[in-house]
Amino acid sequence: QVQLVESGGGLVQTGGSLKLSCAASGRTVSSYAMGWFRQAPGKEREFVAAINWSGSTTYYEDSVKGRFTISRDNTKNTVYLQMNSLKPEDTAVYYCARDSRLVRDPRALVPADYDYWGQGTQVTVSS
Repeated sequence: QVQLVESGGGLVQTGGSLKLSCAASGRTVSSYAMGWFRQAPGKEREFVAAINWSGSTTYYEDSVKGRFTISRDNTKNTVYLQMNSLKPEDTAVYYCARDSRLVRDPRALVPADYDYWGQGTQVTVSS
């Protein structure tokens, strides 16, 4: 079993920054791609960013490119999401998730391809 715990969410003004962390315990996630997703009230969960197992490849949803950066520290079993220039439309609950298969490129992964999810952390951007 893998437990994922997100932290770092909060209330920030437009243009501000937050850094989310996703700490894994139970088993290592160092050989798995990891993803960040978000879900706003009344909307479906959507992809935000993903990173391959080594950290050498990253992917982003178009609206966050240039503003968000996903990274990982496999020695700490932790994945991060640095969010800059935040906008009100970034308001959502943010979730991290682990790919269900080893060393897979996360380019085309969908939520169903991830098998472990955190409980989420709320990000609220005020205008």
